[in-house]
Amino acid sequence: MRAAAPLAAALLVAGGLTAWSLAPQEAFAATGRAAPEGDFNGDGYADLVSGAPGATVSHKAQAGYVAVTYGSANGLVPSHKKLVSRSTSGVPGSAAAKQRFGETFSKGDLDGDGYSDLVIGAGKASSGSVILWGSPSGLTGGTPIATYGQAPQVGDFDGDGRADLALFGDPGSYGDDPVAQAANLWKGPISRTGSPAARLNFLDKSEWFGYDDDAPGAECAKNDSCVSGPRSISGPVVAKATGDVNGDHRQDIVMWNYAGDGEWDNKVLLGGRAGFKETAAPGVRGTVGVGDVDGDGYDDVVAGDNEDTGKVTVAYGTPSGPSATRTQSFDQSLPGFHGAQESGDRLGSCVAVADVTGDGRAEIALGISGEDFSGLADAGSIALLHGTASGVTGAGSQVLHQNTPGVPGVAEKNDAFGAACGLLDVNGDGHRDLAVSSAAENASSGAVWSLRGSGHGLTTKGATAFGPGDVGGPVTKAEFGIFLR
Repeated sequence: MRAAAPLAAALLVAGGLTAWSLAPQEAFAATGRAAPEGDFNGDGYADLVSGAPGATVSHKAQAGYVAVTYGSANGLVPSHKKLVSRSTSGVPGSAAAKQRFGETFSKGDLDGDGYSDLVIGAGKASSGSVILWGSPSGLTGGTPIATYGQAPQVGDFDGDGRADLALFGDPGSYGDDPVAQAANLWKGPISRTGSPAARLNFLDKSEWFGYDDDAPGAECAKNDSCVSGPRSISGPVVAKATGDVNGDHRQDIVMWNYAGDGEWDNKVLLGGRAGFKETAAPGVRGTVGVGDVDGDGYDDVVAGDNEDTGKVTVAYGTPSGPSATRTQSFDQSLPGFHGAQESGDRLGSCVAVADVTGDGRAEIALGISGEDFSGLADAGSIALLHGTASGVTGAGSQVLHQNTPGVPGVAEKNDAFGAACGLLDVNGDGHRDLAVSSAAENASSGAVWSLRGSGHGLTTKGATAFGPGDVGGPVTKAEFGIFLR
């Protein structure tokens, strides 16, 4: 879509975005019932975070920022927002070229005060992370975490009922062999001065090893030669998603893992009282989501965009982690799944897994950012598939794009709609709503769409869209929405 004016203004002309015209007191008066881990101000509505790591901030190209749009009874309203960059007052550090602040982030109540907090990482991992703290007025303050800037993850990893923080450092250069990547596991609660209740071993002792023959296994910690150990992990690794895949009430982390000799795979870090243990996961890099698709109490790992097969793979959770035998792979040939599978579709360009309909089984949102239609190459679309007791079904699935009636905007070639997605209840009605982006929209300025969830799936009624100009952020090549939570 081409728009000289802010995206919201352009789309309001076309109609369908009346919620944006509400006064703030009208939009935010009611109280919703969203999950607290995504609610920064405690009003019962989930809040959406959109990364814009390509943006120029303080004249620094690709310094980056994030936009937080607060939920309300009417969903997302771009005027009710907070922009955060390294140039924001109270946020430690300073904007730097190619830092790509906001390329990754994670949510959770780190200090145990009942308000979700936000941990923001960066493309340049050595620049560290920043914690912003939830409050009745939304996100406030800023606490630095030095050097650990790569894909921080929040979750209750030791099962004590408090949110912990898993931190990953810059792996540096690597070749045929994996290298030791700095990693830290902070036990919650975490104070607003940045002090954890304790620093736990990152990996369980059974996982420790080094290349020093004189210090095998856990002995490597004695001479600081561990590749995987109490403060490191064999990498590079890139954390992608969290969930409880073995049903032990501890959160686990799904990650990309460098296996050596140029080969990558996916792995799961299983949470535990004594640190993480590693196990296999489906897929090779690509996008990953976690949620209970079949409703059996174990979260399942959904891996999209497999370059080898063009299929999405689900590995169902078990007491020992993702099953190696109970898996399901599918593409657009799945019965009931609208569309035809074609090379370059990028099925699973984004993956989000959560219960939209309220039936106790998670739906799967899948980006199809390379989808062609109406003569438009790579215009992109988004699909929602339902979970059943026997797994994913194409029955009742939905596929939507910018030319779908009720969806704001007009599809164009190379929009790559479906680049990122998330499922969160922004209007507090008990149904997860879909956030989906096109980071390539408007010459890589980017844009985000919000579609409401219901007991049947998604509806285009009240659908909204907004870009960086609508939230008052830098626009040019911002890549707004390249990462969503």
